[in-house]
Amino acid sequence: MTSRPTKRALASLTIAAALLLGGCAGSGGSGTTGDTGGETGGDRIRVAFMQPPKAAMNPFSDDAFKLSRLSAAETLVRLDENIQPQPLLATGWERVDDLTWVFTLRDDVVFHDGTPFDAAAVKNTLDRAGESGLSPRALSGIHLTVEVTAGDEVTVVTDVADAMLPNRLASPQLSILSAAAYGDDGTVTPLGTGTGPFEITAIEGSTTMTLERFDDYWGDKAIASGIDASFVPDGTARAAALRSSEADVAETIPVSQISLLDPDMVHEVFMPRTTHLALNTASGPFSDPAVRAAARAAIDATQIADTVYEGHADPAVGILGPAVPWAADKRGDTTSPVQPADVHGVEITLATYTDRAENPEIAVQIEAQLEAAGFVVTQDVREYAHLEQDMLGGAFDAVIVSRNTMLDTGDPLSAIMQDFSCDGGNNIAQLCDPEIDRILKDGLQYEPGAEREDATMAAETAILRLNATIPLVHERVVQGELGTFTGFARDPLERTLITQYTEPTG
Repeated sequence: MTSRPTKRALASLTIAAALLLGGCAGSGGSGTTGDTGGETGGDRIRVAFMQPPKAAMNPFSDDAFKLSRLSAAETLVRLDENIQPQPLLATGWERVDDLTWVFTLRDDVVFHDGTPFDAAAVKNTLDRAGESGLSPRALSGIHLTVEVTAGDEVTVVTDVADAMLPNRLASPQLSILSAAAYGDDGTVTPLGTGTGPFEITAIEGSTTMTLERFDDYWGDKAIASGIDASFVPDGTARAAALRSSEADVAETIPVSQISLLDPDMVHEVFMPRTTHLALNTASGPFSDPAVRAAARAAIDATQIADTVYEGHADPAVGILGPAVPWAADKRGDTTSPVQPADVHGVEITLATYTDRAENPEIAVQIEAQLEAAGFVVTQDVREYAHLEQDMLGGAFDAVIVSRNTMLDTGDPLSAIMQDFSCDGGNNIAQLCDPEIDRILKDGLQYEPGAEREDATMAAETAILRLNATIPLVHERVVQGELGTFTGFARDPLERTLITQYTEPTG
């Protein structure tokens, strides 16, 4: 294939957020006053991120997604709104055979440090990624050999056939940086070494980061003059920063804070994350399909969405939700062919983890619904790290799980294979069905497009008809925007937030 050229805040928390964000904003801008009555950053964008850096902004870690959301670093490939790979630093690619791909590169790009972007830089980044102790998830299960075959061309050979290589190369963890980014001791810094419309000029530990417009950007020059980013883990403080006009945009506003914001600041984004109830199909009561059918009949997903999420989530219709743009039109009949059993007195263990705040609340709702149907429920709620081994080992009858189905490669089929195939590394349902494995195996041969989508939805249908899992809610994330800028991206994949087209209002 060849592709060618998108709960109220305590005063102390409010003050802390204001100091943090306001101090960062002071690094530039005209200090104009917005309609909200607070001091703004002029043409500098102030963003409050949820999570602080975990690896000193090493792009081979999850910190890479911040680089992408700030438009500081770029990849060879990007994923469009339909989750299809499109050119970015590569202008196109061709699959020569099952293992070999040739990528043609842009010839008009320079890194922020002034060095040219070329095939050698691409090889250097991809080689370093393969050798990194952080092991980017996008390269999980695959090894790449990269060769420079021309100044503007690299040939990538995989050790196994992989139809999703362009999607892998769209992961922010594989952003291309200049040679100066990579230290001999294995450290990597994006400080002044990316190619995006904004250049990182300062990183202050896990508190703030400063970016300036890069005027030699190969594409359209950014409208905003710079970005002042702060890391504010407390959701109440992030919402307070918006209310006090100390942030122009804030990630992931908690449900408890939504009603405290002006409705015009609230923007909900469908997420490719589904919370579901995985049932142990291999042992215990739920090894009986009729008992699984009884559990499915007992669950009221709408009640969970309305109570736990206060309406800021959608009752699940499948494993994949509305953030996957093609799922609804391709969904099959997921009705269970098995009649529910009488489950009066059937004892089950229900587990979940506390790392996601909603899960324990969901467990309370699920327990009540199952007990109303006759089940006798015992809960086991722990931190994920203390639950994972038992969960994957089949120690529980049912587990409430929250799963992002498009992490890293934007490929739901890969996530479903991990979760529901015989050899899946995340198979909490302990499902092993030859027909489902056949569908998944056949689907993996297809490159992104209609055939792979069809295989994905065929697998979803088969899994749901077996009641191996009961989808509960499709999550949304609330992005808070002050109204001082327009053009913030509202991205289900959480890869894009600020672009060169984000501009002041008025």
